[in-house]
Amino acid sequence: MIRIQPKIRRVEPADAPGLARLAAETFFDTFNGTCAEEDMEGYLEATYSVERVRQELSNPDDMFFFAEVDGVPVGYIRMKEDDEGPPIMKKWKALECGRLYVKKEFHKTGVSQALMDFFMEHAEKNQYQVVWLSVWEFNFRAQRFYSKYGFVPSGHSHPFPIGNTPQTDIYLWKFMNGP
Repeated sequence: MIRIQPKIRRVEPADAPGLARLAAETFFDTFNGTCAEEDMEGYLEATYSVERVRQELSNPDDMFFFAEVDGVPVGYIRMKEDDEGPPIMKKWKALECGRLYVKKEFHKTGVSQALMDFFMEHAEKNQYQVVWLSVWEFNFRAQRFYSKYGFVPSGHSHPFPIGNTPQTDIYLWKFMNGP
């Protein structure tokens, strides 16, 4: 595969329709077949509606960035400082990688790495003590990717149902200067 160096830029409120489409497409491609079709449809409609995406973009602590190739978004990352994760995270200045998705035709091109490098540089520059994310317990491809950046299982998990289909996400974390 050809290595691509995408341009990373902050998603603006006017980008809400494009982000909603990209988010729904990449989530579907990642999790299609892991739940009932109606559960997937309902989840996509509720989670990636333009209205909901606009709400998320209006929160200044909820940061979205596109990875663009030739001016076209091919992936995105969502990061935020919050306390919605495991309660233990409140002990540190923590940054969450809430979502990192790339169009399937851009897998293995360096786009995911560029987004994660951007995330890690932001965390280091802003002196976060720990970075964390949650990942589906059976998404081994993603888990291998995150392990290359030093993420390890935290020992915590949470339910992440898609509609009526039960699923579990595990929390991974990385301490920026060791535990």
